[in-house]
Amino acid sequence: MGLLQRLFGAEQSAEQPIPPTQVGLFVDGPNVFRDEFDVDLDELRELAAEEGDLSVTRLYLNEHATPALIQAAEARGFRVITTSGDVDVRLAVDATAAVVDRTVDVLIIVSRDTDFKPVLERAAERGIRTVAIAPGEFGRSDALQNAAHTAMTLD
Repeated sequence: MGLLQRLFGAEQSAEQPIPPTQVGLFVDGPNVFRDEFDVDLDELRELAAEEGDLSVTRLYLNEHATPALIQAAEARGFRVITTSGDVDVRLAVDATAAVVDRTVDVLIIVSRDTDFKPVLERAAERGIRTVAIAPGEFGRSDALQNAAHTAMTLD
């Protein structure tokens, strides 16, 4: 400890560890799991994990989802949210709540639906990093992709 630090009682501060980045992955099932797309839930988790620690992994489905899809998603670590109402509304409300509550540092939305553009914009306004993942080139929403900090399209 140096003379000034001893005189003024200042302690040498140890470097504080940087907390891991918390990532929220929100998947719009009805818009992603379609015949024209071949979406792999494991691949989505791997992509999201490149952004940090997955603190929220949710797959939103409607009441017509097959038990096999629900079981497969749960086996891959997703919390499955099924609703008889509008899936987009439930996902948007939950994603916005995660942003407002500061549950996530990075918000990832997997969809081809422009309905989520305001969610990404609000997250960015609050300093949350945003990622939009499209299920395929055919399913890419330019508006959604342009609203996000980073945009990806699954092969």
